[in-house]
Amino acid sequence: MVIQFLRFFKGLNSLLIFIPISFILEAFFHYPLWVFVCAAIAIVPLAGLMGEATEEIAKHLGPQWGGLVNATFGNATELIIGLFALHQGLLQLVRASIIGSVIGNILLVMGAAVLAGGLKNGVQTFNRDHARSQGLNLLLAVVSLAVPAIFAENLGTGVRLQAVPLRDLSVGVSLLLLLTYILSLAFSWSRREDHFRSGDIIKEIPNWPQALSYTVLALSTLAISLESELLVRSVEGATRSLGVNQIFVGIIIVPIIGNAAEHSTAVTMAIKNKMDIAMSIAVGSSTQVALFVGPVLVLSSVWLGHSLSYIFSVPELTAVGFAVLIAAFLANDGKSHWLYGAQLLAAYAIIALGFYFLPIP
Repeated sequence: MVIQFLRFFKGLNSLLIFIPISFILEAFFHYPLWVFVCAAIAIVPLAGLMGEATEEIAKHLGPQWGGLVNATFGNATELIIGLFALHQGLLQLVRASIIGSVIGNILLVMGAAVLAGGLKNGVQTFNRDHARSQGLNLLLAVVSLAVPAIFAENLGTGVRLQAVPLRDLSVGVSLLLLLTYILSLAFSWSRREDHFRSGDIIKEIPNWPQALSYTVLALSTLAISLESELLVRSVEGATRSLGVNQIFVGIIIVPIIGNAAEHSTAVTMAIKNKMDIAMSIAVGSSTQVALFVGPVLVLSSVWLGHSLSYIFSVPELTAVGFAVLIAAFLANDGKSHWLYGAQLLAAYAIIALGFYFLPIP
C-alpha cells in the first residue's frame, strides 16, 4: 500500500503538494503572487488526472460514447477557470484565455511535438487530408470569432452604436458555434459507428476500475474548481506584482496551465512517430475551445450577470489569424521536421513578447 502511494506521487503528481501550500498561503499569509503561482502549479497535475480519468471512462464506455466523453471533457480545465473568472467579472482575462488556448495549442503544443518528434525520428509524415479537414474546421471557427468584432468596429463610429446589440450578437454567434460543434460530434459519432460495425475498432482495455475512474474525475474536478477560485481571486494582485497585464495572463499563462498534460501527450505521441495523433490533439483541442468552450462561457456570462461579448482586440485577432494560417500551411505539407517545430515555437515566443509589452490599462 505504501509503495503504491509513493508511486502515485511520482512525476507530475508530485506537484499535488502545491494544493495544501496554496490554501495555507491564502489563509494565513495573503500573498497574491505566491497564491497565484502555487494554485497555477497545482492545477497542472489535477488537469492531468482529470484527463487520465476521462480516458479510462472512455475505455469503459466503448469507442462511440468514449469519443463523446473525451470531446466533452477535453478542455474542462480552461472552462472551469473561465467560469470562475466570469464570476469575478474579469471579462478581459476570459476573452484572452479563449484566444490564448487556440494559439497555444497550434503554436506551442504542435511546435513542441514537431520539434521533439523531428529530433527523434527525422522527417515525419501524417495524413494530409485529415489534417486539412481539421484545419478547415478551425479556420471556420476562428472566422466566426472575428465576425462580431468586425461589425462592432464598422458600426462603432456612427450614431447607431447604442443600437447595436453586441450581447445579442455574441449570444447568436455562440449558439451557432455550439450547433456546429454538435453537428461535428454527430458526424464523428456516425463515423465511429461505421468503423465499429466493420470491426476496425478494437475496444481498449481499461487500466482502472470504473468506480475509481469516476471517483478520480469527480475529485479532480472539485480540486480544480477550488484551485481555480484561488487563482482567479489572486490574479489582480499577481499581475500588479509582476507588472504585466491581464491579457498576457489570459493569452499565455492560463492556457499553459490548463493544457500542460495535453502538451506532454502530444509530444509523447510525436516521439513515438504517431504524428497523426499529435496533430489531432493540437488542432482538435483548438477547435473545441473555439466551438465549445468559448460559446459556453459567453452563454454562461448572461446568467452570471457579467455579459461577455466576442469583441476581441486587434492584437488578439491578428495573433490567432496568423496561428491558424501557419497550421493550414503545415497541414497542407503533409510532413514535418524539427525545424518546423522550432519555427512554430519561435512564432509563439514572439507573440508572447508582444502581449507581455502591451501597456497596462
